[in-house]
Amino acid sequence: MIFIVVKFPVKPEYADSWPQHVEAFTAATRAEPGNLWFDWSRSVADANEYVLVEAFQDDAAEAHVTSDHFRAAMEDMRPLLRRTPEIVSTTIEGATGWSAMGELQIG
Repeated sequence: MIFIVVKFPVKPEYADSWPQHVEAFTAATRAEPGNLWFDWSRSVADANEYVLVEAFQDDAAEAHVTSDHFRAAMEDMRPLLRRTPEIVSTTIEGATGWSAMGELQIG
């Protein structure tokens, strides 16, 4: 599994409307074969930062970054950002999805 986390430093004037700006990109990515999840969250430490947590089956990541909707989204996002986003991208061998947290079992 390819696991990716990206921090997007959004300009203050676009922070509240960011989800609408990335809505088409989000929907298109979630519909891709091999996409496991593609989830946005707003930082509680910085209201002008959004964090994207995404995962793909090992063979699906290249198709994602070469897709038309990916290229269009990168250009659409550019003027809305304060600086270059930060990313962590790694392969997790043998993983196929989320696991239950052993340290905090409920029920």
